Formats: sequence, C-alpha cells, structure tokens
Amino acid sequence: MWNRRLGRTADHRVALLRNMATDLILKGKIETTEMKAKELRSVVDHLITVAKKDDLAARRQVAAYLRDVETKDGKSALQVLFEEVAPRYKDRNGGYTRVAKTYIRRGDAAPMATIELV
Repeated sequence: MWNRRLGRTADHRVALLRNMATDLILKGKIETTEMKAKELRSVVDHLITVAKKDDLAARRQVAAYLRDVETKDGKSALQVLFEEVAPRYKDRNGGYTRVAKTYIRRGDAAPMATIELV
C-alpha cells in the first residue's frame, strides 16, 4: 500500500493532513512525528507545485484543500502560498520540504521530526 494510515480513519487522516499543511504553509516549520512528516511532505509538495501555475483553476484547487486560517497580519493561508511561497520556488522542480529527525518522544517513544520549507 502506498500511503500510511497513521492509525486513523480516512476522514480523520485527511483532516489531519489538511490542518498540518495549512500550519506548515503559514509557519514555515512544524514539529510532529516522523511518519506524519513523511506523509505531509508529499501533500505540501503537490500543493506548491499546483500553486506555481498561478491561475484561477490552481487557486480553486488549492483553496478546496487548505483551511481558511488567517495570520496575525490578516493574510490567509491561500494568499501566503500564492504570494510568498510559490514564487520562491518558481525555478525549482520539486523537493520544497525537508524532514529532519529530532528526538525520541518521552512517553510513547515515538520518533519526532521537524518538517520545514526549504
């Protein structure tokens, strides 16, 4: 099987990835478990690739996936992706994120990692 189930139902997994993708676009770097980070990497790379087209169809496709969350200065995650993140990678052909292992979480010994935009 090509995807990771992450111990969740399909709807819960999609909601988790949508929330994490929105947070990563807004903040640039988040800390999570290693498996979630690896699964999130493909989602965010695809969103950035679609956003690089910068047309109305691409904007609608990305808007259907991202959450409607605003930053402190009033920009939505969609605006940040299209105005700041996608232009930064216009000459890059992929590999927009980096997953770095950090530590083993105390309590359940889950391997933790940070995922960030390169």
